[in-house]
Amino acid sequence: MTQITPVSRSSTPATGLRVSQVVMIVMATMVVTVAVTFWFVRSYIYAADFKPVELDHGEQQQLDHKLRVLGYEPSASDSSPGHSAGRDSDEQWLRPQRYTEDGAQRRVQFSERELNAVIANNRDLARKLAVDLSDDLISARLLVPLDADFPILGGKTLRVSAGVEMAFANGRPRVILKGVSLMGIPIPGAWLGGLKNIDLISEFGDAGGFWQGFAEGVDNINVRDGMLQVELKP
Repeated sequence: MTQITPVSRSSTPATGLRVSQVVMIVMATMVVTVAVTFWFVRSYIYAADFKPVELDHGEQQQLDHKLRVLGYEPSASDSSPGHSAGRDSDEQWLRPQRYTEDGAQRRVQFSERELNAVIANNRDLARKLAVDLSDDLISARLLVPLDADFPILGGKTLRVSAGVEMAFANGRPRVILKGVSLMGIPIPGAWLGGLKNIDLISEFGDAGGFWQGFAEGVDNINVRDGMLQVELKP
């Protein structure tokens, strides 16, 4: 009589995921998704205003002097406490004097803090715009409030950033739009009218208008970390 030997089940555990493991993975995915969504909405949709730059008394005096070189007389509201009133400054300027360009200052230099302080004179703009200076690059960050009737994002504030290369080469200025980003996403060059990475001076500097006049009036441009320097031609 043939003896039948019972087949024993393998003790090797199943390779599939347990129900508890699947639940843990789903929960972890949900937590990460919620966290990323909260960060995105907080950073790019409900963006907080920028903090305006405030100069100390000495920095404000230097800035006022540079603005006067450009022909702009800071008013009392533009200056820090202790400055003379705008009326007195106007009276000092409005005095008979023979015109001359001898010894005139043709080099204009602004620090990053000074540029942002100029923006800060307009309180509404200062909370929406900030400028950064690095080697041959001017970068700007802008908060754009959307109208309440705007589809989907109505009443929200979007974050926009842009970069412009600015330098001086081959005897003329170089101005190149490096890009524009919306909510951290770079906008395709085709959507920018094909102007991305194009030297605007070379493209439009010989066609008359603004860019030609700008190029012909500038003797040098130097943008470095935290500083912008422009030299004007006679």
